[in-house]
Amino acid sequence: MDKLLSTRQVAQFLGVNEKMVYNLVADKGLPATKVTGKWLFPRHLVEQWVETNTINYPRFHGKAPDTQGLLVISGSNDPLLERTIALFNKRNPGQMTVFGNVGSMGGLQALRRNHCHIAASHLLQDDSDDYNFEFASQELDQAPAMVNFCRREQGLLVAGGNPKGIKLVADLAQPNLRIANRPLGTGTRLLLDRELKRCGINGTTIKGYQREFGRHLDVGLEVLAGRADVAPGIRAVANILGLEFVPLRWERFDLLIAKERFFDEAIQRFLSLLHEAPVAELAQAIGGYDLKYSGMMIYPGDGLEK
Repeated sequence: MDKLLSTRQVAQFLGVNEKMVYNLVADKGLPATKVTGKWLFPRHLVEQWVETNTINYPRFHGKAPDTQGLLVISGSNDPLLERTIALFNKRNPGQMTVFGNVGSMGGLQALRRNHCHIAASHLLQDDSDDYNFEFASQELDQAPAMVNFCRREQGLLVAGGNPKGIKLVADLAQPNLRIANRPLGTGTRLLLDRELKRCGINGTTIKGYQREFGRHLDVGLEVLAGRADVAPGIRAVANILGLEFVPLRWERFDLLIAKERFFDEAIQRFLSLLHEAPVAELAQAIGGYDLKYSGMMIYPGDGLEK
C-alpha cells in the first residue's frame, strides 16, 4: 500500500493549517479516507490532486512540430475517435495520426507544452453549463480554436440485469459495492466526483474507488469480468461490451487546436472528415453519440451542451 499521510503531514506537505485540510477535502475533493475515525491521505493521490489542480504553469514558447507526415492528438480516449483516426490513416497513407491517451487535463497540458497538435477534452465547468473553456483559459496562453467532435452520453456501466439495482449515483452508497474508477484529470472522473459530492458520498468509502483504469473500455471490462459492480463510463462502451447503462447526462466532447496550427493541411483534412458519412456510420454502429454539431466551431455560452 502507498504511504498514508496524517492530517498534520498533509498540512505540512501543502503548507497550510490542519483546518484548511478539512476544507480542501469537503470543498475541493482532496483525496482522503477515514479509518477508525481519523482521516488518512494516500500520498500518491495527494500528489496527483496537486498536479491536477495546478493552474500557474511555466509557459512554453514556439510551435508544436510540423504536422506534415505526423499529426498528434492527445487527451481523453473515445471509441469513435479511435475509429475515426484509423479511418483517417487508411485514407491518407502518407499522413500518420497517433493518439496519446492522457485524459482531458493531460491533453490540455500536452497542448500547452507543444507535445500535440490537437487536444481531446470533455471537462465540465463549475457552472455545469459549459465545457473546456475555463480549463483552457487556465492552461493556455491563448484561447485555442475549439471544434466539436461529438456529444456523447455519460453514465454508469453495470452488469446485465443490473444486479445491484443502481438507478442513481446515490445508490453507490450501498454497502459492499465495488467500483472501477477512472484517473484524476479525466472528464469522467470529474463528473463522477461532482455527482458523489452532490449526493453527500465520500468516494473513498466505496471499495475500489482508488483502482484507476486508463480507458473507458478498461473499466467496462472490469464490470464485464465481474471484478466490479459499477464503473463511470459512456454508453458507447456499454453497447460495445453488452453491459447495461445508467444515464447521467449528455456531454460535449471537443477538439482543441492552437490557432496558429488550425489551418495546417493535415488538421483541416482531419476536421473535414468529421462531416463525412463514414464517420456518421461508425457512430451509428456503436451508439451513444450525437453528431449534430460535429465539425462545428464552438464558442463560450453557445448552448450546444444542452
